[in-house]
Amino acid sequence: MMTNSTRVSYFTFTAYFDLGLFKYLFFMIIMCFYIVILCANLLLTVVICMNRSLHEPMYLFLCSLFVNELYGSTGLFPFLLLQILSDIHTVSAPFCYLQIFCLYTYANVQFYNLAIMSYDRYLAICYPLQYNTRMTSKKVSMLIAITWLFPLLNIVVMISLNASLQLCSNIIDRLYCDNYSIVKLACYSTTVNNVYGLAYTFTVLIGLTILIFYTYMRILKVCFCGSKQTRQKAVSTCTPHLASLLNFAFGCFFEVLQSRFNMSSVPIVLRVILSLYFLTCQPLFNPLLYGLNLKKVRMICKSLFFGKI
Repeated sequence: MMTNSTRVSYFTFTAYFDLGLFKYLFFMIIMCFYIVILCANLLLTVVICMNRSLHEPMYLFLCSLFVNELYGSTGLFPFLLLQILSDIHTVSAPFCYLQIFCLYTYANVQFYNLAIMSYDRYLAICYPLQYNTRMTSKKVSMLIAITWLFPLLNIVVMISLNASLQLCSNIIDRLYCDNYSIVKLACYSTTVNNVYGLAYTFTVLIGLTILIFYTYMRILKVCFCGSKQTRQKAVSTCTPHLASLLNFAFGCFFEVLQSRFNMSSVPIVLRVILSLYFLTCQPLFNPLLYGLNLKKVRMICKSLFFGKI
């Protein structure tokens, strides 16, 4: 624990507890999760990139989603595996800020991706005849670029503000580096950081939430008023996306609980599960939701493993 205001050179994590020999079991479990995430997301990314029949807007947005999940899981799991085996749970300050950058850009890009995918489904279901003229290849490229560039710029600004803070402690009560946990260690006012965070939340994140609600309200309206074929199309294409959105929303809720409120009364095992839910369930379940649910992707995957069908 540091008592004077200074720039820290490392951070210590207190959320890890002595597992004894069980640490090797947990290491194997986390390793299996990581391998499954890597293989599933990498497989679907390659399938979409290598098959011209899948070079459609919906699949290109999915490809962006899978690439982001590879990126986000790589920002967490190798670090987590090292910490499980280590007896000293510390990390250098530069690496801690790098991890915050990776994990927060992953979360932001994920939300942008899901919002743009809901907009794409809205055009496909509400304006099927004009879909190809409204969702051109140029527009798809622009939307994917926005999905990645805007979150990167936002997180760069956020990290720059945090790195300039004078900290009175280097203790983080988490399994990994977290932005708000570092802001709470600041000795002096963090008004600028808070104002920037609130401004970004209200202008961008709430804006994307409104976009998602609007598109699905319009899709529901078409479903109620349209033909049976339209309803079937809406259900088949929107069910995986809605499931992914709900999973992401639950993960965000658990993350807010962990970072903003005192969770000391919650059993430590449950706190660990909540910490890992947000960064594990999305990249683990999305390939299953889309890979197994979308017939076109499923058939191409089958042909890769079992020959031509």
